[in-house]
Amino acid sequence: MKQKLTMTIIIAAAISAFLSILIVKFTFGSSKASQRQVDSVPAISSNFPPFSSQVFTQDFTSSSIDTTQLITIGNSTNPVPFNSSTNSQQ
Repeated sequence: MKQKLTMTIIIAAAISAFLSILIVKFTFGSSKASQRQVDSVPAISSNFPPFSSQVFTQDFTSSSIDTTQLITIGNSTNPVPFNSSTNSQQ
């Protein structure tokens, strides 16, 4: 019984391996079919121009917003802004 079960498993594995190879060949084709020409792009450089150059001065001007500064809207001194007094009255 054990030999018969082992032989059945080996035959099933061989058939499934053969079928999977056929499916892959038909799905993806041969290696000759995958050789195609593509456009090339120039390499990206990690060197940046100096900060005082025209590239940076047109994007970063003196009137730009400084994102490192704390921006305060209004004169609210509420230490817990999301627990306002209107929510506690409901």
